[in-house]
This record gives sequence, C-alpha cells and structure tokens, in this order.
Amino acid sequence: MASKASSEPTERPGAPALDIPALPKLGKTWYRRGPLYWLSRARTTVFLMLVMALVCFMAVSLYQGFRSEMPATARTVCDGVQVAASVAALVWGWVQQRRGHREALLNPPTPEQTRQAKLDHNRRAPGRIAAGRGLVLLAAPVLPAFAAYIVGWLTAWLTVREYPSEVGARRWLEKHGSRP
Repeated sequence: MASKASSEPTERPGAPALDIPALPKLGKTWYRRGPLYWLSRARTTVFLMLVMALVCFMAVSLYQGFRSEMPATARTVCDGVQVAASVAALVWGWVQQRRGHREALLNPPTPEQTRQAKLDHNRRAPGRIAAGRGLVLLAAPVLPAFAAYIVGWLTAWLTVREYPSEVGARRWLEKHGSRP
C-alpha cells in the first residue's frame, strides 16, 4: 500500500490531494510548517548572519583604514558621528523592511509571481555585484552605517512570522478551491 507524501496533505480522509505550489527555498514545506520548514528557515538565518558578520567586518576594517589617517581629535569626533549614524541606520533599516513587509502582506505575490521574481533577481544580481566593488572603496567613511542598515533590514526580514510568498500561496490555494 503506497502512502501519500507529507508534502501533499489532504484535508480529510478520502479527499483528493491538494496541489501545493513549491516556493523558492521553502519548497512545499511552507504548507505544514514542520521540521523541514524550520530547518530551511534556520539555514537561511545562519547563512545571512554569516553574511552580516562579514559585511560588518569589512565595513569596520575599511573604516579603520580611513580613520587611521586622521588626527586623534578628528578620530574621536568621527567615531562619535559614526556610532550615531550606525544606530540610526540600523533602526531605519528595520523600519523600512517592516513597512515593506506590511505592504507586501496587503497584496502578497502568487506562487508564480514569487518564482518569476526569484528568476529576475538571479539574472540581474551579478552585474550589480561587479559594479558595486569599486564604490566600496569610495564609501569607506560611511560603510559602518551602511552595514548597520543592512543588518537592520535583514534582521527584520528574518524575524517575520510568515513570508509574503507564503501568504500569497495560501491565498492562491484558497482561491483555487483548496483551503489550507
């Protein structure tokens, strides 16, 4: 006797299996939110925390190289301004991401829109990365604040209860006659 896969659950015995759409990086685990779902979210969190740590390390290292050429008094003033700017940027990044998340929940993407957005992002990312390398050196005086903004934005993105793509997929299932 063949058993049904847990990724395609049914609402009641004898009911036809739901066609659960797969979301990028979450697959079909978003539907039941079991251990594989939380493992996927944890993997993403650990990876992005490593990225944030690397970005912060590089930003502070470049900033130290910039500030090492200043007189002691100017360093103190510049460091104070940098701390204030970094705290403000951290909060700003958090607030910007939370606002964007709230707006995305008002009109969440369908599973197809989510897949297309992921494909579009993957196509244009390499050009942006190459173009940004030269600008990093010019931005050394403000890199810690920029890194703080990134940390605030990513932390807010990682700590949401449910991603907009999941909300959109649940609404898509409801609209197509399947209620999760």
